[in-house]
Amino acid sequence: MTYENLDAKLINALLGNGRASLRSLGEQLDVSVTTVSNHLRDLEAEGVVNGYTPIVDYDNLGYDVTAIINLKVEGSALQTVAERLRQEKQMVSVYEVTGDYDIVAIGKFQDTDGMNDQIKELLTDVDIRESNTSVVLNAACENEQFELDVDEE
Repeated sequence: MTYENLDAKLINALLGNGRASLRSLGEQLDVSVTTVSNHLRDLEAEGVVNGYTPIVDYDNLGYDVTAIINLKVEGSALQTVAERLRQEKQMVSVYEVTGDYDIVAIGKFQDTDGMNDQIKELLTDVDIRESNTSVVLNAACENEQFELDVDEE
């Protein structure tokens, strides 16, 4: 098994169970615990694996309103506005994008009143020229990660 192939298999195994022990990963990949440990340490050092976090179902916690907020921003303020959005606790994703808008932000809210309050607060920023908000009716796919292609030997 090549090192790149082993790394891909290790990443895929972690996607299946981020809490797996080094021993169980070694057994699953048919390599030693030391090999798993070394490769995992390298993947972390390279920034490929950036932590192990739970997958939170915000709907079950009462945050069942998801909004997609598109913003047109004054050019020089793009990074400032993006950083401000990133610091808002209920924004789960913030992207600087090409196209009709400059920023796309995705937020989770307990109700439409909370969403409206957040949007109204955003619109007081003089650097935001225009906004367009869509409320998600149904999430067909959310927070999904994909497995890496692995060469079968």
